[in-house]
Amino acid sequence: MSPFDPAGLKKDIEALEQKSMEPGFWDDQMTAQKVLKEKKSKEDDLAQFDKLKAALGDLEVLVELAEEEGDEELAAEASEAYETLTTDLDSFKVKTLLTGEYDDHNAIVQIHGGSGGTEAKDWAEMLYRMYNRWAERKGYKISVMDYQDNEEAGINSATILVSGDNAYGYLKKEKGVHRLVRISPFDSSGRRHTSFASVDVTPEIENDTEVEIDPEDIRVDTYRSSGAGGQHVNKTDSAVRITHLPTNIVVSCQNERSQHQNRDMAMKLLMSKLVELKEQENKENLKELQGDYSQITWGSQIRSYVFQPYTMVKDHRTGAEVGNVQAVMDGDLDLFINEELKQKI
Repeated sequence: MSPFDPAGLKKDIEALEQKSMEPGFWDDQMTAQKVLKEKKSKEDDLAQFDKLKAALGDLEVLVELAEEEGDEELAAEASEAYETLTTDLDSFKVKTLLTGEYDDHNAIVQIHGGSGGTEAKDWAEMLYRMYNRWAERKGYKISVMDYQDNEEAGINSATILVSGDNAYGYLKKEKGVHRLVRISPFDSSGRRHTSFASVDVTPEIENDTEVEIDPEDIRVDTYRSSGAGGQHVNKTDSAVRITHLPTNIVVSCQNERSQHQNRDMAMKLLMSKLVELKEQENKENLKELQGDYSQITWGSQIRSYVFQPYTMVKDHRTGAEVGNVQAVMDGDLDLFINEELKQKI
């Protein structure tokens, strides 16, 4: 059902309200939380629909006044209101496309530097910042799960948990190789360099009854967090790396206060990757899920970010592009995310 069916939404909200008032509702805490989360999501959709409807009514009145009085200021105000309404309506339409099983979940985002040496590690850190800025714009909560500094510059890898409504639905298509073209700050000759980094996105899954992790199938290693990322990590021997032997999936977490907490978070990440693997129709995608970054190279990128000799960011799947590369690096990703989601239509 689409959120454009307000009557249907109201019925759903009433049914969920009745369910929440049933005796014993809180006996199953997890189910109760899911019901309340669904109710709030539907209430938010209905409120947004009503807000758009009211804005359309206000715009109609404003246009009529501008025409009757021949007022250029009112006409300019109406034009601005129209642009705002169009943007808001487009975002609302995109939200209705988030109907996947895990779209409403939180997102686990992993960033790895690819080929290109120090340049690629610096690029990975730039992407890390970009996704943090995007999440902040959306009002999402960001938790750093793992952050591995590179000795010279940038990062080898980083993992963040982005928490908020539909975080995975919006970010899932960011998965892939991202390409950077710029004059390298690490090249004394001032030559142009091309670098690559990969982004992996999985839904945060608390538990899945169809996926069981046999303790015999995992190897748990502990290590001390290292590098210059003191603001990111807790430097103790509590960092945990878990290898799932049957699939060779490797996950790690080093940012929680204890080894036990890091192990729990790493197991959650492993569970998410195994659930995603289960969902794959084509098991040839296993390498993608295992974190095989040997192909983070030319020709495999989903998006290019060009700083020199001109400025442009282009998505190679949809053809969407913008000239303001700095705005994109500051988290202005909605054009690319929305255009990719619209491919479902």
